[in-house]
Amino acid sequence: MFLNEKKDFNKTNDDCVKDFCKCEKADEEYIRLLKKQSRKIGSYTMEKRQFRQRKILLYILMILLLLIYQELVGKVGRIVADLIPYERFDPFNAFAWVSVHHITEMVITLVVIMILSKILTVDFALGFGDRKKGIKYVVVFTVIFTGITIVCHILMQIYNMLPVYNYPLDTANILGTLGFQLFLSGPAEEILYRALPITMLVFMLGKNAKVKRNITLEIIIASFLFAIAHAKWSLFPFSFEANYFQLFYAFVLGNIMGKVYHETHSIVYPMLIHSISNVLMVGTGYLFLLLC
Repeated sequence: MFLNEKKDFNKTNDDCVKDFCKCEKADEEYIRLLKKQSRKIGSYTMEKRQFRQRKILLYILMILLLLIYQELVGKVGRIVADLIPYERFDPFNAFAWVSVHHITEMVITLVVIMILSKILTVDFALGFGDRKKGIKYVVVFTVIFTGITIVCHILMQIYNMLPVYNYPLDTANILGTLGFQLFLSGPAEEILYRALPITMLVFMLGKNAKVKRNITLEIIIASFLFAIAHAKWSLFPFSFEANYFQLFYAFVLGNIMGKVYHETHSIVYPMLIHSISNVLMVGTGYLFLLLC
């Protein structure tokens, strides 16, 4: 039954082509060739659309996997950090626990990056990249951010909003916390929240997805994931607690560091910018509290 219907359809189609060619005095062979080509183009367009849809789905899946990975590695870091007693040298838990937590995150992520770079043959830009451009970005950022930090703390002093710490500002705590910010916060967080997500998202799409002024879609997504890491949230049951200024601050800095990573092709300079920004912000807070 189906074969007969197909034959009838083909016959009707042939008759239509013949009638059209007779009516328009067109070359029948040429018209049939055009029809074949149009069918091929239509089929190619459909395949291309399906390919794009699959790519978008895989891209979204990769974002979800990155979010899950970052949450899991954070939990592993907390479990490892909880195993070590710090009372002897850090009785107020000011810097030791968070240092072990970040070291654990960094080591696990470096292992994952090494495995992925071998399997997928992708470059996570862990080298020095464009040194001239990288140093320029670090110097310019440091000068500008120093001014911003001083102005912010002057305003916080005026409005009585200087930070309050749950540990005394003695030599051990000041050196320990600033040491953590300088040597661990930048390297650990930039490897986890910049090098890994940006590289994997570019790999999934096959290229950088430019948005505006060298800010790409993968930079924005990585910055969003970085901001979310500064919030307390859960899905079951759903809850979300965050300092929204801190989320905005993390997102903006994330975009700056992502742009530097993209343009210098190196994670080293975002690490330096990250650590310097933290040291300036925390150190200036200490200075204001000690002097006032």
